[in-house]
Amino acid sequence: MLEQRRHQRIRFGQPPAVRIGYRGRVDEGVIENLSHAGLMVRTAQPLEVGRPFGCEFSLFGMACVDLAATAVSRVGDLCGARFQSGPLSRRLIEEAIRSALASGAGSVLAVHELGGRKVLRIAGGLNGSLRNDFMHALTRGGIDEVDLQGVTAVDQAGLALCLVATGRHGAVIGGRSACFAEAWQRALSVPGAPALD
Repeated sequence: MLEQRRHQRIRFGQPPAVRIGYRGRVDEGVIENLSHAGLMVRTAQPLEVGRPFGCEFSLFGMACVDLAATAVSRVGDLCGARFQSGPLSRRLIEEAIRSALASGAGSVLAVHELGGRKVLRIAGGLNGSLRNDFMHALTRGGIDEVDLQGVTAVDQAGLALCLVATGRHGAVIGGRSACFAEAWQRALSVPGAPALD
């Protein structure tokens, strides 16, 4: 499961709201993930693959992004879309992503191969929203190391994922941000916690 996307996807602990305009109707939805090139949105709006629609969102107090997108995939109420954005919209999206990662409200997970070892890297928030991708990487990808240098916030679900990685799958925790190192030390100092470090 080596990450081969051109644009890294950011996930959110709490999916942000998005307004969707399609065929004269405006509905609400939530953003499941976002990249510089597009987004995955969950909406009841009947978006059709190949058709453009309008979307408007603001991430965590940043300026409002209002742009057109084209639906490229659809499964149930989940729709993948590619942005039709100009330079200003791209810059606003980039700033919003950077802010979400810095605050821990958003997360990026990627797998890289370094010197024959598979390394799972996480930036931004280490939380339960990463569970599916994290577990897929562990069980299908055979991760050797988890690099958490880019983690800016961590919760109990994120720590639990790391305990599973080290305890059940033999991965080692490599690079650590200050906030992760502190939370990890507290988690391992609880009576009855496994001695993994």
